Amino acid sequence: MAARLVVLCPGQGAQHPAMFDLARTDPAAGRLLDDWFADPVLAEPLQASADGTARFANRIAQPSIVAATLAMWTALADTLPQPALVAGYSIGELSAHAVAGALAPAAAVKLALKRAALMDACVASGAPQAMVALSAMPDGTAAPLMQRLGFHAAIVTGEDTLVAGGPAAQSDGLAEAALAAGGRATVLPVEVASHTPLLAGAVAPFAELLARQQWSAPLFPVLSGISAEPVWDAAQATDHLSRQIAEPIRWLECMDACAEAGATVALELGPGAALSRMLQARHPAIACRSVTEFRSLDGIRSWLGRQLV
Repeated sequence: MAARLVVLCPGQGAQHPAMFDLARTDPAAGRLLDDWFADPVLAEPLQASADGTARFANRIAQPSIVAATLAMWTALADTLPQPALVAGYSIGELSAHAVAGALAPAAAVKLALKRAALMDACVASGAPQAMVALSAMPDGTAAPLMQRLGFHAAIVTGEDTLVAGGPAAQSDGLAEAALAAGGRATVLPVEVASHTPLLAGAVAPFAELLARQQWSAPLFPVLSGISAEPVWDAAQATDHLSRQIAEPIRWLECMDACAEAGATVALELGPGAALSRMLQARHPAIACRSVTEFRSLDGIRSWLGRQLV
């Protein structure tokens, strides 16, 4: 069977001050980052992501993650075979459309900034929100606990593992109830209940922004986070990217879709390595690495060259 590459685009959580450094060793990616760091719209959030603890705030994290991901793709794309597909986790799905060539990279980074602002507005106009990671939950226990405490499934990552979003006032209660039920729980340092109905107010405005973009036909399919199906056109991309703000991400199904597409190799563009580790655990036959595990671009290319034969 011929080798087939899948590209993974991360969501928030693993950003760090040096996350642009490896991409900057490539001249084209370095020029791209210089342009973005000098842009009057993007300069402040991107600089804040590199300089301070504010990098975890929504308005800083989302454009910075997309910028780091797309700079890395710029550094590598010309020397890689065309991927079979690309999948993005949460905000990473916006990056994925730029990786596939459907959106211009600069447009994707600016859309990420606007997406964050729309999501933050949903919190500003209501009660504080939170997210709780649940794992090792006994069968049938998670749903009633979430329902009782006003939480919703936000990202499903395993058979017994998910991230729930809901009211911050009940986050400790959900964690304690999950532990009492025999599972594990961690209250995450997140103040926006992404991918839940609490963010419904951001869906239509973001869809309007997406509809005004200049879209191109993708070079390869992008997996939809809410359906785990390939997306090929602008109308479907606009629909799914906007709806995923307030609907759960089916990442478990996305990982299975990668395997069903015949993926033999997966490269996560970073920052972080959570997606490659999850995929490796779910589908051990797929060779999975993140760019964060390498010291040089040549090291990434060398590893891919050995795998894609």
